[in-house]
Amino acid sequence: MDTVNFKKDKVKVIAHRGLSGLECENTCAAFVAAANRSYFGIETDVHVTKDGKIIVFHDDNTIRMTGKKKIIEKTRYSVLKKMLLKNPRIDENRSDYYMPDLYDYISICKKYGKIAVLEIKNLMEEKYIQKIVDEIKQLDYVYSTVFISFKMDNLITLRKLIPDAKIQFLTGQENIDEEIFDIMKEHRFDLDIKYRSLTKEVVDKVHSMGLKVNCWTCDDKGDAENLVNMGVDYITTNILE
Repeated sequence: MDTVNFKKDKVKVIAHRGLSGLECENTCAAFVAAANRSYFGIETDVHVTKDGKIIVFHDDNTIRMTGKKKIIEKTRYSVLKKMLLKNPRIDENRSDYYMPDLYDYISICKKYGKIAVLEIKNLMEEKYIQKIVDEIKQLDYVYSTVFISFKMDNLITLRKLIPDAKIQFLTGQENIDEEIFDIMKEHRFDLDIKYRSLTKEVVDKVHSMGLKVNCWTCDDKGDAENLVNMGVDYITTNILE
């Protein structure tokens, strides 16, 4: 199996949870696989563990990826790090399929010169958002990181902490309220929208505000080329390249 090429023109392509179409999502293996390809950026997700550590994982609990249920925010970092992950796309178990931490992820992005696209999953206290920012600053990669979240409060906190950060508001809504557009314009949040909810009118509106449009998660070549024609700036995908 390999990635699927499409006519992307000038659109920047983001590897969703790493190259998750080929490797186990959100693992170092997936990040390195994406880093060795032509992707502009590598997307991932972070949670806070019970003991306040920042760990890379998508779900709120581990059942889908391990077969055992541990709630991320109620489990210590040392316990989670020992849990081997299963690739849901392929029946295989590998010793390098484990939950990375934020340092692992940012280090790979920096080593290979890829933009880090970091989703803050749940509503997070400011002290933990500050911790994320501080850890990325230690690697001198804040301005090569795009921060994304469905939680507007997370983004507003990020804007306060890093006035010049690249930030995107995540949504799956087909009809975005004008109030949301107003907040985006005020705080300079780009849009990161479910691709099936996106219209040319929304692309044009966001561009008219001087903002950019990312969309998720498109794995169909024809749909991706339609998005390119629509004028999006980024496409997030599991397998397209």
